[in-house]
Amino acid sequence: MDRSPPPFFNQGAPAHLRVLFFACLAIALLIADARFGMLNALRQGLAAVLNPVQKTLLVPRDALEMGGDYVGQIASLRAENETLKRVEVANARALLQAEQLAADNARLRALLGAREKAALRSVMAEVLYETRDPFTRRVVLDKGTREGVLEGMPVIDPRGVVGQVTRAFAASSEVTLVTDRSMAVPVESQRSGARSILFGAGEGELELRYLANSIELKPGEVWMTSGLDGIYPPGLPVARVKAAPSSRDTGFTRNSLEPVADVERARALLILLVDRSALPAPAPPGAGLDKPKRKDQRGLNTTGVSP
Repeated sequence: MDRSPPPFFNQGAPAHLRVLFFACLAIALLIADARFGMLNALRQGLAAVLNPVQKTLLVPRDALEMGGDYVGQIASLRAENETLKRVEVANARALLQAEQLAADNARLRALLGAREKAALRSVMAEVLYETRDPFTRRVVLDKGTREGVLEGMPVIDPRGVVGQVTRAFAASSEVTLVTDRSMAVPVESQRSGARSILFGAGEGELELRYLANSIELKPGEVWMTSGLDGIYPPGLPVARVKAAPSSRDTGFTRNSLEPVADVERARALLILLVDRSALPAPAPPGAGLDKPKRKDQRGLNTTGVSP
């Protein structure tokens, strides 16, 4: 069996001579390029020709790298966004707490200022909750008889009268607000000195009843406690006239007023530890009426009663 290569491979010089020739040529080219730089021009030409081909071949690799970077950046941005959201929520909570603390601080400072203005002993109390009865306006405070709170003591805020203690327990007390329909406060006008009675009308309003038509009301006029009931000290602001009455059909008018104090939204209040003996006693029935007169031995009228 003939194992010799085909005639195509037997053409020319023997293979070992060709390998020796090309090896010597490569060595010569390396020496010539290293010593004399004879192949620099050829290398630059080949680089210029092959540069587009290299860039084309690198496109898939660059696309994969860009895709990986894009996915990585999306994940990084999502994580950073979540972190920023958490930080924003924490900052918002801290800001709200700071604003709340600032508001509470201002409210407490105003209460302390009200305490300094009132020449009475007082105790500061916090509103715990509102009572469940929808037909009354009452709140429960965190101070009671242990702090000296008793039924009938007035309750104020920095602006004016809020209500009156109607029930007192050991560690809490119930306050009926001035807007409650069962409340009535004797008042007098800060402007004219006219006196009347202020009733709660519900829905955050007050009603001034039994006021003669001859007494003119002006918007913004403040009505204060008169002190004639022996409960509220005189001079505490209670209500403000919203608008002058439009009609006066009867001898007495019923005017709608708004409370001066922040009755419906107050959180910290001041309970005045009023000593009833220090307040003016309420006028007895028939006070101010003329007493019976009798004649003395000389025929002169004198005031008094017969012995």
